Amino acid sequence: MTTDEEYMTICIELAKKAAEMGECPVGAIVVDGNDKIVGRGYNRREMDNSPTAHAEIIAIEEAARTLDSWRLSDCTLYVTLEPCPMCAGAIINSRIKRLVYGAFDEKGGVCASLMNIFEYPFNHKPLVRSRILMDECSQLLTDFFRSLR
Repeated sequence: MTTDEEYMTICIELAKKAAEMGECPVGAIVVDGNDKIVGRGYNRREMDNSPTAHAEIIAIEEAARTLDSWRLSDCTLYVTLEPCPMCAGAIINSRIKRLVYGAFDEKGGVCASLMNIFEYPFNHKPLVRSRILMDECSQLLTDFFRSLR
């Protein structure tokens, strides 16, 4: 069985791909209950001119197509950065079983940083694990934003 750290390493590689394209370096994958990657994504907001082209949304949409179901109730979402409100909503609405993320997002994260959206009485609440390869995930963002200055 693949570990959370091994899956996060795949997300980090996707985040690096985003950075190479001038996108904020965030990468995500969705893994089904059989330990198979069913969705991949990285930020594409600039490339697609789309405010919704976040890594998580892209990975969740691909997973839904792969599994031919919007219900991802046996899946884990791995992402290098704590999800924003939109992505947390997609996690709730797709019934993702488990969320695993690396770095905290002090300005936009709603799983711990600004608030914990999963404490509210929505119809679904994923299990959450954070700080997986946090230093590596944080460094990608630090390096990216430093290069813009």
